[in-house]
Amino acid sequence: MTPIDLGVGALLTLVPISIFAGIGMLLAFRHTSDQAAVRRLKGLVTAHLLEFRLFMDEPRLILRAQRDLILANLRFIRLMLRPVLILTVPMALLLVEMDAFYGRAPLVPGEAAIVTAQSKTDPAGLPLVLKAPPGIAVETSGVRVPAEHQVSWRIRPLLAIAGSLELSSGGNTIRKTISAGSGIHYLSERRASLAGFFLHPTEWPITHGAIDWIEVRYPGASILGFHWLLWFFVISGITALLLRRKFRTAF
Repeated sequence: MTPIDLGVGALLTLVPISIFAGIGMLLAFRHTSDQAAVRRLKGLVTAHLLEFRLFMDEPRLILRAQRDLILANLRFIRLMLRPVLILTVPMALLLVEMDAFYGRAPLVPGEAAIVTAQSKTDPAGLPLVLKAPPGIAVETSGVRVPAEHQVSWRIRPLLAIAGSLELSSGGNTIRKTISAGSGIHYLSERRASLAGFFLHPTEWPITHGAIDWIEVRYPGASILGFHWLLWFFVISGITALLLRRKFRTAF
C-alpha cells in the first residue's frame, strides 16, 4: 500500500520539534560528557590523520598511526557512551510519541481496514463481539485463526471520525481508540497488555480479561515523499551542527 502523504502542514509541525530535539541533544552532550577530554581526542585524531600524509613512504609509521587512530576512536566512543545512555530513554519516548503522529495516517473514509485481537489462549471458546462507534461499519463477524490465537474483523469508516471500538469478551469490555479522516492525528495502532506496553505505550495497557492486544491497521504515512524519521534526524542534526559552537559543545 502506498503511504499517504501528510503534506507541508505535517512538516511545519515537525520542524520545531526537531530543532528543540537537536538543542536538547547538544545540552545533554555538553553537561554529561568530559568536554576537555573530547577536544583533546579530536586534536589527537586529527594529528594521526596527518601522519598518514607525512609518512606515506614509511610503512611502520603508517601502521602505528592506524593503531593509534583506532585507539583514539575507541576512547572517543567511550566518552560518548555516557550522554548516549542518558539520552536513550527520553529519545525513545519522544520517537514513539512522534511516530503516533507522523508514522501512520488515519483510516480513509470508504476504504476497508482490519481490526485484530490477540487472545492469551485459543479464542475458539471466547464470545468475542466487536462494536464500532457510529460512522464505522463492522462488515464481517470475527474470523478466527486458532493457530495464532487471533480474531480479525473487517471494518469500514463511512466518514471522518474519532472514537473508540469496544471489544466484549464475556463480562469484560476493552476499548480501543480509532480515527478516520485526513491530516495529522494521534494514532495508537495497538493497545497491548502490560507485557507489551513498553513497546506500544500510546494507550493505557489492558489489565484484565483474556485479550493480549487489539490492533487497528492504519495506512502508512510519509511527509513530502519521505519517512518522518529522515526529516527529524536531518533537521535535528543540522541544528546541532550549526549551534555547537554557540553552546560550546565538542563532538
